[in-house]
Amino acid sequence: MSALMHSGASRAHEDDATTAPAKHNDNHQHAAAAAGFENATTLAEVRAALDALHARESGITRRLDALMASQTDLSRDLGRLDMLRAGLGSQVIATRSIGNDMLADAAETAGDLSSKVKKLDLEKNRVEDTLRVVEQVAELKACVHGVVGSMGAPQDWEAAAGYLSRASHVPEDIIKGPFAAGIVPSVEVPDAPWTTLENAKESLCTLFLREFEKAAADGDGTKVTRFFKLFPLIGRTEVGLDVYGRYVCQGVAGTARTTLKDGVGGQTRKDGFFYANALTKLFEHIAQIVEGHGSLVERHYGAGKMVRVIERLQMEADVQGGIILDTWTDERNLDRKITDVKSYPFSFLVQSFLPPQSRSNTPRLNSPAIGGGTNGRASEDEGVNMKEVDALLSEIAVMLGRWSLYTRFVSGKCVDPGSDKSPLSTADVITKSNLYKKIMGKLVSPYNVMTGFFFRRSVEKSFQLDEYPPGLSLKMNKPIEGEAPYIILAVDDVMYIMNSTIQKSISTSQRDVASNIIPTIERILTGDFIGMVQRKMRDETYPKPVIQGGFPPEDKIVQFIVLINSLDTANEYLNRIIEGRISHSDESPDVAVPGDGLKESFPFEKDAVMVASQLRKLQKTFLAKSNELLGEGINVLFERVVKLRLRPVLAETFRDADYTMTEQELADYAEQNEEDVEQVMEMVAGRFERGWDMLMKPIGRIMTAATFSVLSEATAKYLSRVLEKRILSYSGKTSEYGAIRIERDFSAIVGVVAKGHYGIREVFGRVTQLMMVANMEDEEWEELVALDGDDGIEWTLTEEERRRARALVRRT
Repeated sequence: MSALMHSGASRAHEDDATTAPAKHNDNHQHAAAAAGFENATTLAEVRAALDALHARESGITRRLDALMASQTDLSRDLGRLDMLRAGLGSQVIATRSIGNDMLADAAETAGDLSSKVKKLDLEKNRVEDTLRVVEQVAELKACVHGVVGSMGAPQDWEAAAGYLSRASHVPEDIIKGPFAAGIVPSVEVPDAPWTTLENAKESLCTLFLREFEKAAADGDGTKVTRFFKLFPLIGRTEVGLDVYGRYVCQGVAGTARTTLKDGVGGQTRKDGFFYANALTKLFEHIAQIVEGHGSLVERHYGAGKMVRVIERLQMEADVQGGIILDTWTDERNLDRKITDVKSYPFSFLVQSFLPPQSRSNTPRLNSPAIGGGTNGRASEDEGVNMKEVDALLSEIAVMLGRWSLYTRFVSGKCVDPGSDKSPLSTADVITKSNLYKKIMGKLVSPYNVMTGFFFRRSVEKSFQLDEYPPGLSLKMNKPIEGEAPYIILAVDDVMYIMNSTIQKSISTSQRDVASNIIPTIERILTGDFIGMVQRKMRDETYPKPVIQGGFPPEDKIVQFIVLINSLDTANEYLNRIIEGRISHSDESPDVAVPGDGLKESFPFEKDAVMVASQLRKLQKTFLAKSNELLGEGINVLFERVVKLRLRPVLAETFRDADYTMTEQELADYAEQNEEDVEQVMEMVAGRFERGWDMLMKPIGRIMTAATFSVLSEATAKYLSRVLEKRILSYSGKTSEYGAIRIERDFSAIVGVVAKGHYGIREVFGRVTQLMMVANMEDEEWEELVALDGDDGIEWTLTEEERRRARALVRRT
């Protein structure tokens, strides 16, 4: 039937598809015929309209015939569909009859079978549950009688504990159920099973505790282990862990008291690392206990149960470690030292901020005024002994380093075996301990305060003791003493102390230390160190002439250059120190990546990333401040020294240089002065090279390569502007031969300036293009103008400037 329907639909579709264009054509023909009649004015036009109407009539007739033919086919198909529908109806009736008569009995039988199977499964499950209960009650009865029997005359404690362990596997609802209450009791054991088991547990627990403590007092390790293993069997895990914790803590307390009394390796309390070694000994002892006893606890008590013992050990560590820290604080008179450090005035640094005329002449260390007479040292550290502070910092750093190792060890042991915690996080047993609080208060906080003081005082002292390198001179005939770079002594001292301070802080592996010390170093370097160099540049060595119109004194120039070198070298030192500990992300250069050393020192969570970020910030902040001052210093050196001395060099260079002469006039001039023409042509370049070398070489042999390169570039930019103006000043005055000489002389000058610094040639791009345009042939220039900028040359000159350059030569 579906095939027929498909066939009919297809045929109808074909008819529609056939007649659709025909209808369109008829409508078009009808419209055309109507228009023809309406517009016909001649007989021919009337006949044409009639032919169109006849054609339309024929088309309509053909379509009607086709529709009549297709109606017959459709009627035949509809009749066949009616016949098929009648046949299908009878089949449906037959099928319903079969379902009602034949399958109903089978369905009923299947339902009965399914119900009986479910009943059998239920009975089977009930029988199995009953058997299980019976077995469990039988097991319970055996365990109850076994416990009572083992605790009787045999006194077999291991067997009794074993029976209790077996009984613990029986469900509580069975133990306390009515069936067990009726079956298990007997004449020998009349009590309910749960009562008997509980009484046995309590009795055995008391017994094991007594025997354990007796064995611990006697130092019998075998018996200690024997009874320790029995506690989990009788369901007293927590009791066993607690008593074992107390047992191992006795050894910790005894060892700590002995260490504090007798020292380590014969040390006395006056020794610098006595208390650090005592604290180390305490942590090592606890770590040995955890490492040595952990496997025993984990094997008999289960995974993760050692944490309970560690908690008990940490309580003892709180007590013993607290005693060590309290004694150390009193012995070292820490509170008084913190007070002295906080009240230190930093007189030298403070005075340096004042204008020179307002300073109270704070004496430099080791000056004759202090070293002579009855003045003595005049308390150079104003009540604070730097050696004592340094020794204290070293001792605290060792203590914090040992505490960090201990914290890492304990945190690793407290990690849940079923979890994958990476990176490591500090265990709660550490962060919630009293010793942690004491470490923060008595070690971390004093360390941060004293380190800040120590570094700032070191910077101050470095500048008090500071000296310029001797034997430097701008006279080339005088050899220079020492080796480059020529810097003030304070740079080496400060950078060395900064490196050791950062390293010592990192060695503590304490985030709270690094996050405080590194910003403190940043603040002191950018404030005090850069500030002192800046004030030296401004107040002591600024290259200004003694008399108006003169040149600055040589010693001031040299010292100013030394300070510029000092900033550049400080940048290099700092980069080396920081880059040795961090690297940079390939995706984001500003993101600091901790090096292997930092990752090893800071294993917890994101501590290493934080420290790396702090170091990166220190680097960026210092370089920003230093480079700013460095740029200002080089600019002053150029304006006050190089530029002033370059002017007479240029005046001498172009003395008697006449670019208006033709080639013949130049030859006549040379003959009149009894000179060679080539000698006259080389005169400008030779004079400039001599003057340039006399000016720049003395400076270049003192400055660092990087700073001299910057100064050379600044000088080249100035010289380029001067040469450019000089070229344009010859506009309309120069002969063609003179323009060639200008290009030759100026190219030689550029070559002298760029010697050893090829990149400087780019600074003279405008000068080079001016000379190129001036010396172009007329055909080249016309072609260049015709191209109108599409010449492939990257011009630094504007179109107007090119025309001015072209007008340089007076053309006839």
